[in-house]
Amino acid sequence: MSEPDEKKKKFREPKEIVVVKNTYDWQRMKLDRLMKNPDKLVQLPEKSKDKKSNEPPDFVRNVMGSSAGAGSGEFHVYRHIRRREYSRQKAIQSMGEKERKDFEFQTRIETNQQEAEKKTAKKRAKRLKMKQLAKLKKTKGSNKADESSSDSSSEEDSSAEDKTTVTEGTDAPVVKETDS
Repeated sequence: MSEPDEKKKKFREPKEIVVVKNTYDWQRMKLDRLMKNPDKLVQLPEKSKDKKSNEPPDFVRNVMGSSAGAGSGEFHVYRHIRRREYSRQKAIQSMGEKERKDFEFQTRIETNQQEAEKKTAKKRAKRLKMKQLAKLKKTKGSNKADESSSDSSSEEDSSAEDKTTVTEGTDAPVVKETDS
């Protein structure tokens, strides 16, 4: 008999009594309880599923209106059927509205991305054009330094400078030298 008495008298730690005064205290208590055992898995609630009431009823038994020979108990049946149908139609309309808003959001995202791509392409073309012009000026500057050192090659360099043109394409500017 001593064994069952020992099992019954198993020692339990006294629980702290916490007075919850507001939501902050309640959340703090829950967090403290979770943090006492960090190895324990936390169960998160799942997202609620959509109701299945969006389907029209297959067979309506008591088909009658709110009057026209209906008894006093039949009105409540009619009212319940009517309420279910209105809630079903409301759910269908809200789903349609949600789909419409999602479609508008996706189209807005696509147009914003296209506009951003156009802006970046334009800036890229301008940046490449400026690089080409800077490179062209650099080569012209080195040609001018060569002109001062040699007098005979000055006529060829000056004619080469006049023949160089910069044209803009759709993606990047192209530097072409024309032969006359």
